[in-house]
Amino acid sequence: MKILLAAVNAKYIHSNLAVYSLRAYADVYGSTCGSGLQRPGVTEIAEYTINQPVDEILMDLYERRPDVVCFSCYLWNISYVEQIVAELAKILPETRIWLGGPEVSYRADEILRHHPELEGVMRGEGEETFLELTEYWKRETCAEQKTNAERKTCAGQKMCAEQGADTAGETVSYDAAVKMQDILGITWRGEDGTITENSSRPVIDLSRVPFVYSHIEDFRNRIVYYESSRGCPFSCSYCLSSVDKCLRFRDIELVKKELQFFIDHEVPQVKFVDRTFNCRHDHAMAIWTYISEHDRGITNFHFEVSADLLNEEEIRLIRSMRPGLIQLEIGVQSANERTIREIRRTMKLDEVEEKVARIREGKNVHQHLDLIAGLPFEDYESFARSFNRVYGMRPQQLQLGFLKVLRGSLMYERAGEYGLVCQDRAPYEVLYTKWISYADVIRLKRVEEMVEVYYNSGQFPNTVEQLEGEFSSAFAMYEAMASYYVENGLFRVNHTRIARYEILWNFIRRLPGMTEEKAAEYREWLTLDLYLRDNVKNRPDFLGVCSVTGDESAAFYKREEEERRYLKDYTGYDRRQMRKMTHLERIRGELFLFDYRARDPLTGNARLIRICGEEPSGEPGADQAEKCL
Repeated sequence: MKILLAAVNAKYIHSNLAVYSLRAYADVYGSTCGSGLQRPGVTEIAEYTINQPVDEILMDLYERRPDVVCFSCYLWNISYVEQIVAELAKILPETRIWLGGPEVSYRADEILRHHPELEGVMRGEGEETFLELTEYWKRETCAEQKTNAERKTCAGQKMCAEQGADTAGETVSYDAAVKMQDILGITWRGEDGTITENSSRPVIDLSRVPFVYSHIEDFRNRIVYYESSRGCPFSCSYCLSSVDKCLRFRDIELVKKELQFFIDHEVPQVKFVDRTFNCRHDHAMAIWTYISEHDRGITNFHFEVSADLLNEEEIRLIRSMRPGLIQLEIGVQSANERTIREIRRTMKLDEVEEKVARIREGKNVHQHLDLIAGLPFEDYESFARSFNRVYGMRPQQLQLGFLKVLRGSLMYERAGEYGLVCQDRAPYEVLYTKWISYADVIRLKRVEEMVEVYYNSGQFPNTVEQLEGEFSSAFAMYEAMASYYVENGLFRVNHTRIARYEILWNFIRRLPGMTEEKAAEYREWLTLDLYLRDNVKNRPDFLGVCSVTGDESAAFYKREEEERRYLKDYTGYDRRQMRKMTHLERIRGELFLFDYRARDPLTGNARLIRICGEEPSGEPGADQAEKCL
């Protein structure tokens, strides 16, 4: 029997922790016997992306010819999965199709009624549910065998299952007579078409879930997801994590062992999926201390935290870490106190500001802050104030998101009270509420794009910081950028990076009160930002020719080849190679060297060396040899 766990990811670099956990759990705890019969829980995994044509996925599924296929469903892929399911039933009519995941757990009956080709839905945590289903399917397959030899094999398997098998250091008992109606946590369709919703399944001990990354080579060039806890202690009305109040933690010694595996195998990034990683101080400290003490300078760990819960001990530890060792995602969502109360969010905004500032001072941790537009009691002006306050915290990234009205959430139940109207298609994004119109949502969508291009990209940090002074607020600046894009037909155009510089330059030149002298200063800031990121060969037209002549540049690199005054770590490189990996530019009358081999681990910007008080052929002062802005 072939069982296929199928994941449709948002991008190729993503991986699906859920399907690997289901397979690992069933492999470890599934019944076995001495005759060498394959465990019922041994399955295949197929991962696709929403960027692949549906036909391409269908062809692959058809050639695999699974007896059962189970799809992992989320906001970002449910529409795609539904398309696949509808067509798959036509080309593989005998294949049993099941769904699982948060997007179907809270509307299983509706999904089954809408898709008659589906046999069932696994609700909530799936590990034990999937294990019991695989046992059921395997036994059912055995019962249908025709030959005496097959019957004998099946009898041996049944006896083994009844007796239990010692696997993973424990005895697994299995009731061979279990029926579909006995399996907890499923909603299923009987042969007569009747839909039955079985009782929910109690949560499992998280430490029983096997480690899924033993074959880490299969995840090369992909983000690795990891969980050390499940559940959330908070009750935010827009979030499904608040539904599961049973907060559980994986055994810390097991976690340390698994973290060491990632460190030893030099995994580039491990993304913790814990909903509020630092909700328990001793757990967070143990993990952060371990990765700090065992760091090898390669692996980055991502955590979603509640900033106001961070205490002094945690902040001291965080500030002591290698730059780039960890990054923090912090959901602020709103600065409107009435909104915060209404969505049942537990947060002290003043403390969030303080903790974010303390971490930022360390200059070693990437901070990603979130806002949500469309929440109750938040109108356009209120959201602008929330934006300005969070923007003022100066995170490396500020995500301006829009409310998703999730089935099963309190927000969904109270939509009528809020005049909340959302799209019927996933991700069920807000269209308008009592407080914000669809026209306002459109305006915010445009502001969001400007923030992504000119702030979150990290390509214009110095220019944008200077530009903020031309406006009453940061939000007003991004509004003005968005208006400029609308007026000039610049939205829905795939601009190159150089084109973005040209657009920003033209926007700056047209600002009220912009003098030639002030515009020239902005040209210098744009030059700085351009070369901080890359040694571009094609300069934007408005920058003109390079401010350092070919002869000056040749003289500088000749001297560096001989003396290594500024590029001390370029031993073994000749002047031609050094010239390729660096760039000389005169900015605001001073000469700067951009070193692209020594990038900032947080921003990705080149190391900036000021060649102080001299022409390229001059002598540097002893205390002025190097300075980074």
